[in-house]
Amino acid sequence: MENQTLPFVVVRTYSAGVHCGILMEHDGKTVKLGNARRLWRWSGANTLNEVATKGPDDRLTRLSEPVAAIVLTEAIEIITASPEAAENLQRSRWAN
Repeated sequence: MENQTLPFVVVRTYSAGVHCGILMEHDGKTVKLGNARRLWRWSGANTLNEVATKGPDDRLTRLSEPVAAIVLTEAIEIITASPEAAENLQRSRWAN
């Protein structure tokens, strides 16, 4: 991935939920994300494909504050986010 922009992705795991962030490393089921957030709940998108395409709306969506890095060991789905979704998914939402 040298000399390329690292992709912003949405990752569904077997037992740790859904996370989004910058794909730093990927080896089999192990994924390392930078500037990572946990997507606990979302609305405005029916599937993670739609979350990665347009991002969730603010209503009922719960998206954590970022951590510098996280290693997920049971990734079962990695979806590259559109620029629009990546911008949307980099805003924490946990009120109410």
